[in-house]
Amino acid sequence: MKNYLYTAICLTLFSIVFGCSKHETDFRDFLGDKELTYTGAVGDVTSQPGNLRVQLKWKSSTDPSITKYVVYWNNKIDSQVVNVTERTDSVKTIISGLQEFVYTFTIHSFDAKGNTSIAREVNNVKVYGPIYSSTLLNRAYDAATPYVVNSNGSITLNFITADTIHVKTMINYTNAAGAEATASLLGTDGTVVLPSYKAGTKVLFQSFYKPEQQSIDIFTVNKFDEYPSIFQFIQCDKSLFREVRLPNDVNTYESGTSISKLWDGSVGPQGYPNIFHSDGNHLAHVLTFDMGKVYNNLAQMEEVGRDCCNNPSRFEVWGIADITNAATTLRADASGWKAEAIAKGWTLLREVNRSDNGVNAIKVDLISNPPPVRYIRIRVLNTTTGSAYSNMSELTFWNKQ
Repeated sequence: MKNYLYTAICLTLFSIVFGCSKHETDFRDFLGDKELTYTGAVGDVTSQPGNLRVQLKWKSSTDPSITKYVVYWNNKIDSQVVNVTERTDSVKTIISGLQEFVYTFTIHSFDAKGNTSIAREVNNVKVYGPIYSSTLLNRAYDAATPYVVNSNGSITLNFITADTIHVKTMINYTNAAGAEATASLLGTDGTVVLPSYKAGTKVLFQSFYKPEQQSIDIFTVNKFDEYPSIFQFIQCDKSLFREVRLPNDVNTYESGTSISKLWDGSVGPQGYPNIFHSDGNHLAHVLTFDMGKVYNNLAQMEEVGRDCCNNPSRFEVWGIADITNAATTLRADASGWKAEAIAKGWTLLREVNRSDNGVNAIKVDLISNPPPVRYIRIRVLNTTTGSAYSNMSELTFWNKQ
């Protein structure tokens, strides 16, 4: 039994030794009598999309033998080589000439002998292009209050809150000197100020976006949009105002209370005699004056009463560009006066009704789209005291530009 056992152990050891040798020989034959060597793989990969391109960035391998990296995509049909010229913590490359698509990239490292690493794959890398660009819209303005005209003459443009991918909006406009100018609205801001603006000129704007916060490219909206028309109310120059007397116009109480008191620049209600004071012959009555130039968009008027009494509670504002043959033959208290005034070419710009004592300033809008106006007639219909006398301190007009 001992001899049999000894013989069995020997046969087993012989089989193990010669069996292992045969396996190693087969493995070397499979590899072409060479050892399989892998270079160090790249670390974490990040992607930053762009306009028909993408930037890939990865943590460098610690393997000092690496001489290049190769990025593959499109099932390895396309590739880009990134040579290693110096040792850095990270490597980045931009791959251009792509389509607007979602890509998968694989990255291999290589040494000088052609040994390669295992693949590092990065999936769902989106590339943007003209399709994305065509969906972009210029940033929306505040439709309720698109702009504010500031006291210093500057204009504040108001925009609604932007998307987080909005980078900026460029504003093109004409300044007060007539020169082309630009302003920039950042994505985090809601307003932009035009320090100087030429009234009535166009304001155009165009927005810029990133498809993602980390994008390497900025996309521009394909067209400019026009901002809502910006109007300024420019006070008419009172230094040009002159008295005019037409037939049946009201007389003044005395020479010191003439119509010219209505544009002497006084501020707030004035007392006698620093006022216009009519005679008390009849009511209604009318007074006329020349603003000195034609205004094509007369838009607002302010009237200030006397500090005590006889202030107009109801009056009409009439306008015309030329008073040639425009005089009315009827007195202002005649029932046919209004029809005759219209027939003579006058336009009723506004009827003002005051429910207070008529002392403080009241500012009113005139009719929209008025005809050109140079001459003004004020037809006083009633006063707060019921008197035929009418008193006023100041009249001011604004033209919309």
